[in-house]
Amino acid sequence: MRVVAQRVSKASVVIDGKTAAKITNGLLVFAGMTRKDGPEDIEVMAEKLAHLRIFADDDGKMNLSVLDAKGSVLVVSQFTLYADCRKGRRPSFIRAAENEKAAPLIEQFVEKLRSHGLKVETGVFGAMMDVDLRNHGPVTIILESSDLRRPRSHSQSKALEA
Repeated sequence: MRVVAQRVSKASVVIDGKTAAKITNGLLVFAGMTRKDGPEDIEVMAEKLAHLRIFADDDGKMNLSVLDAKGSVLVVSQFTLYADCRKGRRPSFIRAAENEKAAPLIEQFVEKLRSHGLKVETGVFGAMMDVDLRNHGPVTIILESSDLRRPRSHSQSKALEA
């Protein structure tokens, strides 16, 4: 599972000229699923996003999570996050999960975020959407569930501390 999370002052999804979802002060999360993703990926990603400290505290430091900031989340499914552009001029999406697998995983992800106490809005799976946003900061974070599941070795932790 891959997400691109953007801290936003506002974001909305418009489908056929009608607003389908909108939030203020929160995270716009584009989420893509692979063929290999499952419940563990959903769990670690929802946990990370709910508690990721990328909102400013009273001193202007990024010390607050979306929960702490009492923000909302707008989740938009986006299989194109797994575009492979290494060959040719047309992206390949072979790693992206098929709709039959991806749709329930996106739903589970939304429910897991809600279980953390977050207000979550969504786009419409498979629809052509216009996504409007005002990125606040700008702050944009890219997360990969496989990186979150993999425990760090002692040497990796020491290298990161240096």
